[in-house]
Amino acid sequence: MPVKNENQRAWVTGAGKGIGRALALALADKGWTVAVSARTEGDLQTLIAEAAGRPGRLVAFPADVIDQAGIEATVAKIEAELGLLDVAILCAGTHKPVTARTFDTRKFQALVDTNLMGTVHCLGALVPRFIARRTGRIAVVASVAGYCGLPTAAAYGATKAALINMCEALRPELQRDGVTLQIVCPGFVDTPLTRKNDFPMPFMISADSAAEAIVKGLASERFEIAFPLRMKLAMKFLKFLPYPLFFAVTRRMVADSR
Repeated sequence: MPVKNENQRAWVTGAGKGIGRALALALADKGWTVAVSARTEGDLQTLIAEAAGRPGRLVAFPADVIDQAGIEATVAKIEAELGLLDVAILCAGTHKPVTARTFDTRKFQALVDTNLMGTVHCLGALVPRFIARRTGRIAVVASVAGYCGLPTAAAYGATKAALINMCEALRPELQRDGVTLQIVCPGFVDTPLTRKNDFPMPFMISADSAAEAIVKGLASERFEIAFPLRMKLAMKFLKFLPYPLFFAVTRRMVADSR
């Protein structure tokens, strides 16, 4: 069943900045109780202060998704203190450009550890609980960059493609057990991460607009929550081009990124 607009308990990772922060505030506006996690406790405290006076409640549970044991302990603590979770939105992630000329295995590993394995650690803590209760909803934040390989995103795009593939594989199995799994694929969103980019970012939207799209998607049963529409369609079109045409387009991106 779709989620309700109030009296729900959610867990949002990556809540200190960007989409996760905006999403936590959007859920608080709808009366939710939201466990918010991020590595930096100071970011969580300013988030909670910003949420003061809203219908819902935010409660800080500092955690680093890279720490598997810590994540399992965090989920147990959330449910012990706030009650059983209805929804989890896994937003924690980062980006570091990786190109052929600057190929760096340490950067690649860091993105795999955070974007991919960090999400896997969260799923490992959540999935057994939700299956046992035959209820629950999990939204995994990937990216339209996971649809196809783009210059400078060799590592970032690979982790997001892996998340999409993983969720496609798990969705029917979890449905059988009463659990809803969704994938969130944003385009360019105005966040501290994207502000570091030095290339054109078409169809950029605000973090608040991204949060609104995610909340709307959580109220549906569709698998993919992708936005904005123009960026989604552009990336889907690029994905299905024959390789000679695909690389003709992406070679232009290389020239623009020098």
